[in-house]
Amino acid sequence: MKLKLNLSVLVLALTLGFTSCNTEEIASSTDASAVVETTPASGNLTAKIGNCAQVPGWASQNGGTTGGGSAAETTVTTYAQLKSAIESSSVKVIKVSGTITVTTRLSFQDQTGKTIYGASGAKLVSTNQTKDASGIINIKRCKNIIIRNLIFEGPGAYDTDGWDNAILDECTNVWVDHCEFRDGVDGNFDIKNKSDYISVTYSKFHYLKPPKAGGSGGSDDHRYSNLIGSSDGATGDRGKLRITFARCWWAPGCKERMPRVRFGKVHIVNSFFNSTVSNKCIAAGFEADIRVESNVFEGVKTPIDLMTGYTAVTAVDNVFTNTSGNQAGSKTAFTPPYTIVKLDKAAVKADVSANAGPTLGGNVCGSF
Repeated sequence: MKLKLNLSVLVLALTLGFTSCNTEEIASSTDASAVVETTPASGNLTAKIGNCAQVPGWASQNGGTTGGGSAAETTVTTYAQLKSAIESSSVKVIKVSGTITVTTRLSFQDQTGKTIYGASGAKLVSTNQTKDASGIINIKRCKNIIIRNLIFEGPGAYDTDGWDNAILDECTNVWVDHCEFRDGVDGNFDIKNKSDYISVTYSKFHYLKPPKAGGSGGSDDHRYSNLIGSSDGATGDRGKLRITFARCWWAPGCKERMPRVRFGKVHIVNSFFNSTVSNKCIAAGFEADIRVESNVFEGVKTPIDLMTGYTAVTAVDNVFTNTSGNQAGSKTAFTPPYTIVKLDKAAVKADVSANAGPTLGGNVCGSF
């Protein structure tokens, strides 16, 4: 009887608390390569805590996503060092330390197998609000990339048709994990132009600075966080833009695009939305195919916006508290080809608000 009781307690603890673990915590009591498995109450899915090879979501497909793996690290503390390391195809793991002001938008192009991560508190900052010089990093035609535990801070929303804090452009197999994107000029983080097999996990999107009115783009409040697909005419995106947002937080200050989707098969699961200034949250645009699953919407307007020309939105097992506007999906969206550990919806708000963003000690795993 005592054995059964102990096993029950262990299973309950793993089910409710596995996401707070990381490899450093695991290593303190077990071998660093150990795998802890648990079956959550929401389904018969398996978590492998502390195993960086267990990539959640779409980035686990198409051969998986490993980034720079265990290659030697290059530590950077200045803009010049960071620019050099990003542009060098021989540097496979970059550790960002401290706050680096990005004087000219970083260009990360045509590389395969690279990790960029932040030490605790690491931050990349841009203060430029102009059309041509804004933005922090443009990632283009890259494959097998991991971005982890970094803060991307812009100068605030100003509609000059400028650049986002970060952009994925024609990239495949990218895992963005435990990052924070805030106060982008045009947006926080966009994914476009045939990008595919992307997972965004435990990341936080918000705006702390007030929007600046009078920009040439015409919007006086462009706190639009995440755009998936650049236009209805970008038909090369058909069959691409397979993206998972899991355990993400669209936090106060976000106005729209949480995310706004065209073309893609996008899975939004176990995420938290609580921006009271919102006009709309998830927006299903042209040929969007979206699965909205076990999320929490609190104090927001239009949790799900069904726009003209969408393909399908399946909305299941979500929580809506003090919201207004549409909550329902329409038609039947895609079924993901992967399994992903799901929190019970009652645990989402506490878990995501505690763990989304750069809450890790560095390049460690343990989220799922």
